[in-house]
Amino acid sequence: MNKQAERLRRLAKPKRIVFPEGNDPRIMAAAVRLSNEGMAEPILVGQAPAGSGLRFVDPESHPEAARYAAMYFERRRGRGVGEREAQRIARRPLYFAALMVAAGDADGTVGGAANSTAETVRAALHAIGTAPGVRTISGFFIMAVNQRQFGAAGMFIFSDCAVVVEPSAAELAEIALAAAGSVRNLLEAEPKLAMLACSPEAARDDRQAEKVAHALSQVRQRAPELAVLCAADAAEAVAAGANALIFPNLNAGNIGYKLVERFGEAAAFGPFLQGLAKPANDLSRACTAEDVYGVSIITALQAAGLRS
Repeated sequence: MNKQAERLRRLAKPKRIVFPEGNDPRIMAAAVRLSNEGMAEPILVGQAPAGSGLRFVDPESHPEAARYAAMYFERRRGRGVGEREAQRIARRPLYFAALMVAAGDADGTVGGAANSTAETVRAALHAIGTAPGVRTISGFFIMAVNQRQFGAAGMFIFSDCAVVVEPSAAELAEIALAAAGSVRNLLEAEPKLAMLACSPEAARDDRQAEKVAHALSQVRQRAPELAVLCAADAAEAVAAGANALIFPNLNAGNIGYKLVERFGEAAAFGPFLQGLAKPANDLSRACTAEDVYGVSIITALQAAGLRS
């Protein structure tokens, strides 16, 4: 995290990160630290308490509220959302923050301290949308192990461990392609992906192995320059030099990252979201101010698209 913070300090202008749960004490504490250390320019949604010294915005009185509502209406009118409903939804803090990002008035959003993951991801998907050519939002963990000879100097991307429960072959391919971008941006390395539970022999008889094989084929077709290998398990993938492990489903991803964290004495950062047009990330409702600070740093790096 110190290395990532130093990358942000080299930016000419701090990234603007908007927090929909601005009056939460954990959010305010993290925002003060981010501001004081020059990590980001925090924008808090809510009523400004006296003497906070932080920038607050109120959805009910913000001068751009009508524009954000119009943006939301245009995005969702095809799904049956009317103008009056759009005006109401656009003033909800989660949606207001995401619409600030979509409009270019903020560079990323971090929410979920008082809202569920489903609510936070839904607001980001409806207000920001997916990146061009992408249809699947997914999640990833940054895993840091003690053995620096593995992965990208001991760092890995594990995906998807947060969002897509049972991805199709097409969704799995998009998860892999998004993970490649996360390796480049956050680990500062050329991605080397490993599609796990991948077995050409088993693909003839096993539906899951067949799905992974199809996903592998799609990744190679869409990004022929990308290093991607077929691995039966994580040990084979790590031995082959992979720095991103793509799991066949959410259960496998959760089991994988928890085993590495608890028995491999690794640090797990996340989950973070990938596949969105602009950065948005979800917090645990049990998060600490330190957690908010760390997620905000990653969000700012995603917004910067840094590569040194």
